[in-house]
Amino acid sequence: MDTAEDKGAAARAIFAGLCASLVGIGLARFAYTPLIPPMIEAHWFAAGDVIYLGAANLVGYLIGALIGRPLARRYGARVTLRGMMLLASAAFFACAFPLSISWFFGWRLMSGIAGGIIMVVVAATVLPHVPPQRKGMASGAIFLGVGLGIAASGTVVPLLLDIGMRATWLGLGVLALLLSVASWACWPHAVHTHVPVGEPDAAARAAVRSDLHLVYLQYALMAVGLVPMMVFLVDYVARGLGWGAHTAALFWIVYGVGATLGPMVYGAVSDRAGPALTSHLAIWLQIGAMALLMLSTSHMALLAATLVIGSFPPGIVPVTLGRVHRILPGDVHGQNVVWSKATTVFALFQALAGYGYSYVFGRSGGNYHLLMGIGASALAIALLADGVKKALAKPTAALI
Repeated sequence: MDTAEDKGAAARAIFAGLCASLVGIGLARFAYTPLIPPMIEAHWFAAGDVIYLGAANLVGYLIGALIGRPLARRYGARVTLRGMMLLASAAFFACAFPLSISWFFGWRLMSGIAGGIIMVVVAATVLPHVPPQRKGMASGAIFLGVGLGIAASGTVVPLLLDIGMRATWLGLGVLALLLSVASWACWPHAVHTHVPVGEPDAAARAAVRSDLHLVYLQYALMAVGLVPMMVFLVDYVARGLGWGAHTAALFWIVYGVGATLGPMVYGAVSDRAGPALTSHLAIWLQIGAMALLMLSTSHMALLAATLVIGSFPPGIVPVTLGRVHRILPGDVHGQNVVWSKATTVFALFQALAGYGYSYVFGRSGGNYHLLMGIGASALAIALLADGVKKALAKPTAALI
């Protein structure tokens, strides 16, 4: 039974993880979206440059995912996480002063690197201090910060913009710094444990490799599937449906509400139904919501679909992490290695999809439904891959 002291330590660690994901991913990435039009209007940069600068964060995120584990191994997880939160905070302050495109690009790149490193390191630092039966909920709580950042991008950022563009960047920097300070003493020490003695046989190793390859493939396809609505939702509502910017802002707020609910709801379901089944249910929900978005013009129906779609990007993170832990039970080192690879795969395909969808959008004359169809197809392939794997495994099981 957990003592009150153990529960308190776990709660502090989860709080620190939530703050890190909020600063490094939630705010550092998603607060930029509502700043794009005002930055163009304020003549900070040309329209094309602002979009180009936005991509710097995704590139940085990929770099961070690649270097996160080596950095944490060299300097320790606590030092690395604290440093990345401070780096993300510094990037907000630096972006308040648009000295040049290269200056701004460099700091947006740094914020992305901080986010990628946090994504790789934070769960490995926090979850070993959480009881196994609560890991799904704890993972959801950690990555709740991503959803809160999306919600803040639709609520807090517009309020700050009423004060001014520079004040908005400075305000985000102050918020990030306060969260960094609040979580400073809450980070736990790293735990290093491995699977007990015994080397798995060749068949067991092959089964584990097969399961991990499926996770990588499906996580990559999920990245491709979630990008269309994450990038084009506001534009689709405002221009595609012709409902205007104010209605589009409402949809982004609903998307943010879904993003806030997603990690905790998916994490709780994962604890009860298992991460594999939860992943299937989440993908089916996404396909249904995207189909509704394509076929319906009802405000209420599309708001409901947007709520579901918003839950997916941050919600699928704790579920996939739970799948990794189920495949490699007790092997903290192996889990960390695999999670780092999975995050890298996700970051790579997310960045490629972002550019790919932009290209298709331009070449198709702004066909939003084509983008949604491609995204839904990627998710359908993820489900199909799971079915194919099970079908191929049956003859092998029969022979054994």
